[in-house]
Amino acid sequence: MTMVLAALPALTVASGPALMPYKDVSLAIDPATPRIATAVHGGPPALLPGGPGQPSQPDGRLPGGAQALVWAFATGECGQERWGPFDTEAFAGLNVAAFAAAGVPYIVATGGEAGGFHCASNAGMARFLARYDSALLRGIDFDIERDQSDAQIADLMARVAFGLRHRPGLRWSVTLATHAATDGSHQSLNATGERVLAAARSAGVLAHLVVNLMVMNYGPAQPRHCPLREAAAGAAAACDMGAAGLQAARNVQARHGIALSRIALTPMLGRNDVADNRFSLADARRLAADVRASGLEGLHFWSLDRDRACAGDADALSPLCHGLPGLAPLGYSRAMAQALAEALAGTAAR
Repeated sequence: MTMVLAALPALTVASGPALMPYKDVSLAIDPATPRIATAVHGGPPALLPGGPGQPSQPDGRLPGGAQALVWAFATGECGQERWGPFDTEAFAGLNVAAFAAAGVPYIVATGGEAGGFHCASNAGMARFLARYDSALLRGIDFDIERDQSDAQIADLMARVAFGLRHRPGLRWSVTLATHAATDGSHQSLNATGERVLAAARSAGVLAHLVVNLMVMNYGPAQPRHCPLREAAAGAAAACDMGAAGLQAARNVQARHGIALSRIALTPMLGRNDVADNRFSLADARRLAADVRASGLEGLHFWSLDRDRACAGDADALSPLCHGLPGLAPLGYSRAMAQALAEALAGTAAR
């Protein structure tokens, strides 16, 4: 029997690009009662979403002015997916109910760097969608980083086609690694990203997908990887992490014909895995302003739990801090939310 889900109207979370951080759901969570939580403020973990006036979350239901939260990551086969060691039904039931009751939009992200997500049947996708369904489910994201066969990628694009028929109001996205070349090559996506776009074209869904670029970890500071910062004589070259996001988007637009309005960006706060790729607070403001001014679809970041300095302002690579000194908790979130709002206000005033 074919399972058909009722279509819901598109959910608008902002007049313009929304700030939608990723949340590693494995962090700060109680496995016995797996509600999404964060300790980004310091102190005991606070459940998400929260509420206005709570000491642990003075910004409101989501910290730092975020407008939606991306749950990361579901892995395995759709309909039988896992969220790490947690009971899937308990995780879904508790968190869907909490976000729906609070009126907070959420996106369910799958795959990721450490795990794969597969979906071989429409029935499996229907079960997956039904498990996370509510009026606040904004979208499904396929983060495709691990080795996946052409057949597995084609399956995911077929499931997007199914979703577009049965849930046209949802935002369907693919999250892909990118470079941001300035050498005239328009180098952007790697081989995996190229295969994903080819499969999306074959399935007839590319025009309906949001392509979310991981604007991070470009590699050595060279024009074939990223725009370069101006440096004093004798200083080492460095990627301009603020300018690189828009450059990556323009490269994808030029090379693959994807409109900027279908492209979102996801930087990694502070120190990236490539140690000399450092995304500063100034970079965050620049990138958010570029997202709004250029009509890009949205702005994510990796990740909510990293939006705080490491203990002792240590230069560390951690899932719980960004590795740059002198920043208050949620400094990046607030800076990007403010830059989006200011750019929006400036557009409205013209």
